Amino acid sequence: MPTPPRMLLVLSENWTLTGGRADLPAAVRWAREAEDAGFDAVMVSEHIVLGPDAAAAGIMGNPRDYALPCNQDPLTPWPNSLLLLAAIASVTSRMRLAAAAVLAPLRHPLLLARELGTLDLISEGRLVVQPTVSWSEDEYDALGVPFARRGRLLDEHLEIWAKAWGPSPISHDGPHYPFQDVYFEPKAYRPDGPRLWFGRQRLAGPVLRRLVRYGHGFHPLGRPTPEDLKTLAEAMAAAGRDLADLEMIGGTQAVFPDDRAPADLGASLAAIPEQLEQGFTTFCVKPNQFIDDPAGVGEFCRDVMRRVEALTA
Repeated sequence: MPTPPRMLLVLSENWTLTGGRADLPAAVRWAREAEDAGFDAVMVSEHIVLGPDAAAAGIMGNPRDYALPCNQDPLTPWPNSLLLLAAIASVTSRMRLAAAAVLAPLRHPLLLARELGTLDLISEGRLVVQPTVSWSEDEYDALGVPFARRGRLLDEHLEIWAKAWGPSPISHDGPHYPFQDVYFEPKAYRPDGPRLWFGRQRLAGPVLRRLVRYGHGFHPLGRPTPEDLKTLAEAMAAAGRDLADLEMIGGTQAVFPDDRAPADLGASLAAIPEQLEQGFTTFCVKPNQFIDDPAGVGEFCRDVMRRVEALTA
């Protein structure tokens, strides 16, 4: 019998529900309503700034769709994800807080570890972090960070975070962030820090290496191929780990009838049973892909839970 699904509410990119403006109190309210409905987690992604390259491939047809590399209006609101999740932590007690697409190379790793560790303590271990490097060279240029080094910077972040969760003092002699004998207190809630997810469209190279070494969850962009899952299982086994150690995060794919209308929820949820059979246990859903009423998010979440329970009974 497959594991009962855990549902995750995506709170980023719902601006069609808020008149194109970042109504952050509404997002906090939606998170509380999602918890009341039985959702397991909420997710918030980030950008710090956007430049012209945000729309280099043309703006998405339906504004309810997911923001992907080079398909979004540079005016798209991207509030600070960690501050928003801290507000959500204060009005929830059970649901996990997923900080997705945390652009680690745009901060110093000790500063970011401090922010993550504090949020993890506030939420009593409910924080999940998906660190990544992103795609926008304009964003890196604006912050004075070398775009070509972003992968190496992220690797050094991960090394330093692992040290930060351990005993003080800590030192690091890496090429980008060297320091000696600093005391990092308090730590995160768990002795090994917040849960870490990794993922992208194709599973290979640095993403696979980071997932195997540090990961607690695999969150692909889209549906991974059987070859990807085989590669992941083999890499985990070679590292002395089991694929069952990883939380597998799937999703719902909205099919819009045109560039103005929302998608059909039932059709999108219908893919969940197949993903459960493949080992996925957690499923993302973004409310504005299916509804236009900001006052209806709570009922939407209850509807999702009813439908998912019927699909997997």
